[in-house]
Amino acid sequence: MTDNKRTVIRNANLVDGSGAPARDADVVFVNGRILDVVPAGSAGTAHAHRIIDAGGLLLTPGFVDIHTHYDAQATWDPWLTPSSWHGVTTAVMGNCGVGFAPAHEDRHEWLIELMEGVEDIPGAAMTQGIAWNWTSFPDYMDALDRTSRVMDLGAQIGHGALRAFIMGERGAANEPANELDIAAMADHVEQSIRAGALGFSTSRTPIHRSKSGELVPGTNAQENELFAFGDAIQRAGGGVFQFAPEHIRLASDEWPWMRKLSKRSPDVTISVNLNQADEKPHLWKDVLTLLDTAHNDNLNIVCQVAGRSIGILMCLEGSLHPLLFHPAYTEVAHLPISERLKALRDPTRRQRVITEIPNDSGFFESMVLQRLHKMFPITSANIDYEPPREASIDALALKRRIPAMEIILDQLTSNNGTGMIYMPFFNYAYGDLSMTHDLTMHPHTRMGLSDAGAHCGAICDGGAPTFMLTHWVRDRQRGPRLALEHIVKRQTLDTAQLFGLRDRGLIADGMRADFNLINFESLSFDMPRMAYDFPANARRLVQHGNGYVATFVNGVQTVDNDEFTGELPGKLLRGKN
Repeated sequence: MTDNKRTVIRNANLVDGSGAPARDADVVFVNGRILDVVPAGSAGTAHAHRIIDAGGLLLTPGFVDIHTHYDAQATWDPWLTPSSWHGVTTAVMGNCGVGFAPAHEDRHEWLIELMEGVEDIPGAAMTQGIAWNWTSFPDYMDALDRTSRVMDLGAQIGHGALRAFIMGERGAANEPANELDIAAMADHVEQSIRAGALGFSTSRTPIHRSKSGELVPGTNAQENELFAFGDAIQRAGGGVFQFAPEHIRLASDEWPWMRKLSKRSPDVTISVNLNQADEKPHLWKDVLTLLDTAHNDNLNIVCQVAGRSIGILMCLEGSLHPLLFHPAYTEVAHLPISERLKALRDPTRRQRVITEIPNDSGFFESMVLQRLHKMFPITSANIDYEPPREASIDALALKRRIPAMEIILDQLTSNNGTGMIYMPFFNYAYGDLSMTHDLTMHPHTRMGLSDAGAHCGAICDGGAPTFMLTHWVRDRQRGPRLALEHIVKRQTLDTAQLFGLRDRGLIADGMRADFNLINFESLSFDMPRMAYDFPANARRLVQHGNGYVATFVNGVQTVDNDEFTGELPGKLLRGKN
């Protein structure tokens, strides 16, 4: 240790990640490691290179986001926004069975189309931005390791790329794997875990499809194939088996094989996405009962849950909005936005949009008119992700005595065509976040599903850490709020330990100096907007956070009053092996 690297943060309101009550404290760190945590005002400063007077600002560990899709973006973008705008200092990608390694050269475009279809990341950006200087997954890890970033980044190997790599077209087409296929795939998984992959991921939901409509390879994989991957992770020393299930079949079809896999591979943590589908709104309660039973049986299973409803932000520049299904709009949808707005202001076209019901065998009615009760106009940057029914478009139309399509048209064309409508489709069957509250309080669930880096034309959920602090701790009006200490622990120590990252997520002696210094009272968002800053000028929704006075990664300040300092101390994370 050298004294000229010694930094002291004084007089902070420390929430250390352990779940312990907040306290006033000083934190001393040297060369990226925490040296001391002492009562406020008692840290020695005589040999400090830098002294930061926090003045009562909130000090937390850096946030650890375990569910991102930066697999492509990480190859060209060292800043990994939007996560780095919201206090994330460690991110894990390679979720839901999709990724870009391993990959033979003739599969590059196919993998891009798979990611574009499943995660709504612009294909043009990936085609232009990815260098493809790898073949195997360990090669991919080495390629990632050659670039510094604003945060640490870990990776999982995805089932989709693996199947296509080993089985070729048979694997891509979801044909059954034979014994030789399974052995070869399992061997590559073991090699990848030994090379530092944090886990393996797969998708078993028909929602996840490529741009051409194909299911993600592995969607219908049999138990012997899944067990082989668990065995491979076990042989390599352990890791995470993450998957996206068919939500309404999680308890009936998925849980039995999950239990079997956990019994035979006890060092593997199964992390399964848990969401509420409208078709079975109470199924989550059954899943939690199964989860409690699994833990009573010493099985290593957790449910990964979101902190809010999962839905889409609909706007004219986005991937989906109600006007897309109306001929009066599709006739002009190809025009630049300024000309499109002019066309939509034409009285005749406007009247068509508002009053005509397309002759499309009921498609417009089912996709738009029957969903009006779940569409909510966005009126501020701090989007209300728990809106009451009376704020929905159908309720507003009834109250104002005007057609609902008039509200939709006016909202989407407002602010020079940047107006937005929010529509939840998971986790909002009750019309509030009471289910999410219960999941967030459950001891065997883990915070995730931000999907940062994905669904670029429809969501901007990479700001989940900011939302958790603002909505659940400070601002919620429609139910009980949650303790600050609990919400911080959920996003730091709990998520870090899920992936075996024992050196972070906690502000304590000897731990990594990954911090957020936050003005909690003023923490907020900018208005979501469509940016065209990806390769090929491709689009993505972005939303900046406000109130991050400082973020430190490995002791190096990366954010200063919501702006980057230019430092890139982040590295590729390699697992414990």
